[in-house]
Amino acid sequence: MTLLFVLNLIGTFVFAISGATAGVARRLDLFGILVLSFVAGNFGGITRDVLIGSIPPGAIRDWRYLGVSVLAGVVTFYWYSGVDHLRLPVLLFDAAGLSLFAVSGAQKAMAYGLNPVMAALLGMLTGIGGGVMRDVLLAEIPTVLRADLYAVAALAGASVVVVGGLLHLPPTATTISGAVLCFWLRFMAIKHGWRLPIAKPVPQSDAKSSPPEPGKTGLK
Repeated sequence: MTLLFVLNLIGTFVFAISGATAGVARRLDLFGILVLSFVAGNFGGITRDVLIGSIPPGAIRDWRYLGVSVLAGVVTFYWYSGVDHLRLPVLLFDAAGLSLFAVSGAQKAMAYGLNPVMAALLGMLTGIGGGVMRDVLLAEIPTVLRADLYAVAALAGASVVVVGGLLHLPPTATTISGAVLCFWLRFMAIKHGWRLPIAKPVPQSDAKSSPPEPGKTGLK
């Protein structure tokens, strides 16, 4: 449990850096950057805890989550150039944090008696919730809806934990397997640009110039 707690703090720190980095890029002040740091690092876990009835949420009950979020925001605010140069390592740590949050979120949801489908979805939410709220506060389309495999990777890792629980497999093995799968999918998406198919609407000019279907004149 101590190891999981430390890893959760590390994941919170990395996600908080992503929030602070986005804030610096949008030229927010120090307070705004600290808000984005906390939101990006903790909103997913807070949302999960509220939905399953774990009140008050761990990120609010334990001051250390706030502490690492503030630390990440301050470091990014005063040392943005250094953080920007570490973009690839930060992405890898972000993948590791996503993996950990996804499997731990699914485990906690199952421990509170949720059905398997909802437990897997809440595991995914734990991993992506902070990034979604960060983008909403910045008035942007959430990255998880348009970027390389991210939410899908989290859902895959959480699903491994849920299936393992249904089959009564050793929880340690399923947790490690789910985290490894999530990290591998995210790593491959970063390295090779894996992503889901993108919607390609027909341009209005093409739609207007297309000939009518056989048997139709286009007159009403």
